[in-house]
Amino acid sequence: MNFTNTNFSLDDNETAYISTDNENDDKSEILFEFITNGVLLNLVGILGIMGNIISMVILSRPQMRSSINYLLTGLARSDTVLIITSILIFGLPALFKYTNSQLLFSYYYRVYPFLAPVVYPLAVIAQTVSVYLTLTVTLERFVAVCHPLQARSLCTYGRARLYVLLIIIFSILYNLSRFWEVKLEQEYLVQYNVTVYIPLPSSLRSNQIYISVYIHWLYLLFIYFLPFSCLAVLNAAIYRQVRKANQERQRLSRLQKKEIGLATMLLCVVVVFFICNILALVSNVLEAFYGILLTKMVKTSNLLVTINSSVNFIIYVIYGEKFKRLFLKLFCSHSPRICDGGVRESPDCATLHEDSVMLSNGDARHSVRGNRANESVKRAARALPCVYYPARHNSKWNQDDTTTTTLNQI
Repeated sequence: MNFTNTNFSLDDNETAYISTDNENDDKSEILFEFITNGVLLNLVGILGIMGNIISMVILSRPQMRSSINYLLTGLARSDTVLIITSILIFGLPALFKYTNSQLLFSYYYRVYPFLAPVVYPLAVIAQTVSVYLTLTVTLERFVAVCHPLQARSLCTYGRARLYVLLIIIFSILYNLSRFWEVKLEQEYLVQYNVTVYIPLPSSLRSNQIYISVYIHWLYLLFIYFLPFSCLAVLNAAIYRQVRKANQERQRLSRLQKKEIGLATMLLCVVVVFFICNILALVSNVLEAFYGILLTKMVKTSNLLVTINSSVNFIIYVIYGEKFKRLFLKLFCSHSPRICDGGVRESPDCATLHEDSVMLSNGDARHSVRGNRANESVKRAARALPCVYYPARHNSKWNQDDTTTTTLNQI
């Protein structure tokens, strides 16, 4: 983040201090910031937090336990942190600068200055975690789809937990210096007749070598160039495998069809990630190498980053059959239940004969009672009316399958 404008920027292009001279700000800029960050960012952010919480609840269910779902749960958590920091840094200040509301006065001049030195580093850490969790999810799908024989040993729940822990540790260590980039100073505001603290760039953040090496080069390398390049290569390989599999769908096993369906969903997640972060990449390159700062582009990219952190829930509902059924079962009271008597409901809302084989990332475990349970279901179905949400055979999620999630930029 560069301290060159009037507030923190998720694109590293704006400042970490409060402008006390709002009269000099261009009215069109303030209006544009109010629409993009004050209205749309706050609205999308609130909905995104709700969607991410629902995703975490569903992905943490016992029947959803798998390596990829654990990674996606971590992604939902980091996205939620990023959304909250975006609202605190961009959303609420944008509302105050346009409305001059007395309700937000205390926040802007009394709360925000003390939040900024902490929220700013947390935002960058959450962004780094989201980026590399997205990369890890893609790598996991690449192994499962393109190298299924290795997936059994590499794509395990224990390894997923280790990957998340290592990513968090790396993100904290890499962004540790961010906690010393902001300092607080007192200032007397004549127009309000009050003394306030304002966050300003510290001497470390003003050092030109630090800005050139760490803020520009390392940031672009570790947050954009490296992960973007890996995502492009891995997803190109996954896409080729998905196309090949779709042409030979009749010969695919049930497990292979599930893996291909999951890979397709995660491809959609990565595509949205690219779309929402490409503008931020462009603005950072312009600012780092050409000294060009387009404030409207920065504010728009902040909105897109927040959108990227908020839409994974929608993707899961559209492409994840098992996720959708669990969502309807847990949160929609009018969702019909399987059989009102006699027949036991399976964890993913499918009839028991569909769960006689439980699959997880290339590992197949055959249920000993599968055939008997299947026959008991058929007998009960003749006696009792049974209503359930049918899943398409080639896209239904497994008992132990998982999903992935996305990332952001600051």
